[in-house]
Amino acid sequence: MSVVVALAVTPPNGTGSGLRKLTYFVACTIDGFIGDPKGDASSTYGYVMGEYLEFLKAEYPETVAAPAWPVLGIEPGTPARRYDTVLQGLNSYRIGLDAGITSPYAHLREYVATRSLTESPDPNVELIADDLVGRVRELKAEEGGLDIWLCGGSTLAGALVDEIDELVVKTYPEVYGSGMPMFGTGFQVREFDLGEVRAFDNGVVVRTYTRKR
Repeated sequence: MSVVVALAVTPPNGTGSGLRKLTYFVACTIDGFIGDPKGDASSTYGYVMGEYLEFLKAEYPETVAAPAWPVLGIEPGTPARRYDTVLQGLNSYRIGLDAGITSPYAHLREYVATRSLTESPDPNVELIADDLVGRVRELKAEEGGLDIWLCGGSTLAGALVDEIDELVVKTYPEVYGSGMPMFGTGFQVREFDLGEVRAFDNGVVVRTYTRKR
């Protein structure tokens, strides 16, 4: 049985200023790594089951890659609940690309931050080569729609850390000791307010934080 603790109320969209939120919805270990030293996080996949999986399907269906929908029992046409746009770095995007999947989140607007790719492999994927912060600010300033999901990885999150309005941290009951951190950036204290905390029977804890501005 999951346990929910609601410590604060977060507006459903935006930061209270009329802007769309940029949310870093991310999975990590207890010690804060999103992957091993090579970025592999496959050891955590076994936790995506039972009531935790049902939570993801009900609350964050759009964050599941489209090819996995039929496998996990997500009905075609299931509407997005929180995000209509996803932003990835090249390493994160390449996981699907190497498997021949050019648009892993075809149900969303997809953006990939990269200077290595000069041509998009898919018409649904827009590449961002320059002025990443400026482009993200443009997306946040769009009227209407849902929010923006920062999918990863570490380098991209580090580059956009000051643009992140919300963290949804899915902590898995594992310790790596070393690996790829949540944020690939230099030291600077940035504060967040804790909102909802949800614990599941498999040891996964999902915490929501809102950026203090």
